[in-house]
Amino acid sequence: MKGNNVAHSKLRTKRDFSLNLKKKRFWSEEEQRFITLKVSCKGIRTIEKNGLEASLREARKNGLVNLV
Repeated sequence: MKGNNVAHSKLRTKRDFSLNLKKKRFWSEEEQRFITLKVSCKGIRTIEKNGLEASLREARKNGLVNLV
């Protein structure tokens, strides 16, 4: 995502906003193996709340995940 740094003098310079992504391993009870995902911190909290399988099912339905 792009944006501006705004100085006290209202001078604007371009900047990039970086996403808060982490590489995290989750245990899948259904498949009896670890699944490594690159997710945001909010995504980690959502997975812990709803469960891995439910979150993956929802992400596949929305076209966000391509797992074989």
